[in-house]
Amino acid sequence: MGKIFYLMGKSSSGKDSLFKKIKERIPELKNIILYTTRPIREGEQDGVEYHFVDENKLQELEKRGCVIEQRAYQTKHGIWKYFTADDGQVDLSQYSYLVIGTLVSYKEMCKYFGKENMIPLYVEVEDGLRLSRALERERQQAAPKYAEMCRRFLADSEDFSEKNLQDAGITKRFQNFDFQKCVSEICNYIGIQENGFT
Repeated sequence: MGKIFYLMGKSSSGKDSLFKKIKERIPELKNIILYTTRPIREGEQDGVEYHFVDENKLQELEKRGCVIEQRAYQTKHGIWKYFTADDGQVDLSQYSYLVIGTLVSYKEMCKYFGKENMIPLYVEVEDGLRLSRALERERQQAAPKYAEMCRRFLADSEDFSEKNLQDAGITKRFQNFDFQKCVSEICNYIGIQENGFT
């Protein structure tokens, strides 16, 4: 039986970079591409980071009963929604998966796929370093959204509070101070979980 390795952490903790490097090291892990109604950012590709859809597509998937979990965020640019859909991407009888998401979405995925099939990979970065990374990333955008960056940064403190982490059963943490070391630790952990050892 396959597993869903669920990579999560506060904004600018390096999840996208870690995801890409883990996939390079363990290419047999399949993707689960999440959906979002937010605008595509510079450098992103539809169907790679997310499926970028509009509200009509979301409503269509909801009517078909395909939406597993959904989150809506009131941003400085309107409401942005993120969701996971049962669209035929997941076959745990044959494959294991690597996906990026939030703590809330992780809990909903546990309900849908079974907690025994979900392996959390929680990444931490010191807040000052996270903020400087977020600022640098935003500066590179054609139209930087600094207010939204700040909103996300502050919201993460609440979303990933110690109480919420404890409630979700998150005990294992990976420190992303040394990127290569963090990649190695996560890949080793995935290997252990895949082979049935704890």
